[in-house]
Amino acid sequence: MTWVKVCGITSVEARDAAVRAGADALGFVFVDGSPRKVDVRRAAALISGTPVPAFILVADVPPDAVMNLAVECGASGIQPYGEFAGSVARVALSEGYDVLYPISVGIDDPPAVAPAELDDALVLFDTDVDGMYGGSGRTFAWSMVAEVDRPFVLAGGLGADNVAEAIRLARPFGVDASSRLESAPGIKDPDRILAFVREAKQA
Repeated sequence: MTWVKVCGITSVEARDAAVRAGADALGFVFVDGSPRKVDVRRAAALISGTPVPAFILVADVPPDAVMNLAVECGASGIQPYGEFAGSVARVALSEGYDVLYPISVGIDDPPAVAPAELDDALVLFDTDVDGMYGGSGRTFAWSMVAEVDRPFVLAGGLGADNVAEAIRLARPFGVDASSRLESAPGIKDPDRILAFVREAKQA
């Protein structure tokens, strides 16, 4: 059964909807400029009531600061982007955190390969969009990652209407969605969350 993460959680309602739907993990965004950004207090309050793993998304933040943030929030996973992504991933793995290591995939370009020292990380393939760290709502050609020889998570423009097809073509370990589960930027729709998780689990 496909592992499912619902990302960009900003409210108790969204958190509870994802958990009720059967999501396996939640994501909390700490990226400036994102409509899904939460502060430390908000994230900590949401994560403290979460019975599933919680990942924090960070961009251009050095390892020590990310580890401190994870402790403050009570997160169990890290999803690092930007300048320090590799070093954050290595430190997080060494300290026992789960890591979703993002690799951007062009609309028609084959995906890059994750560094060998990050073999214990779970790769996240997402659509390459200039100036954005996920949450673009845009897809790429899923068949491009179908032959990747390691477990990976598929992201980028996924919703209830296309996740089953994405799973069929890419054969991922898991899927991750955010913007297409919203009624407005940063506002998750419980019905869309439920439909997405249901379709992913049944695919």
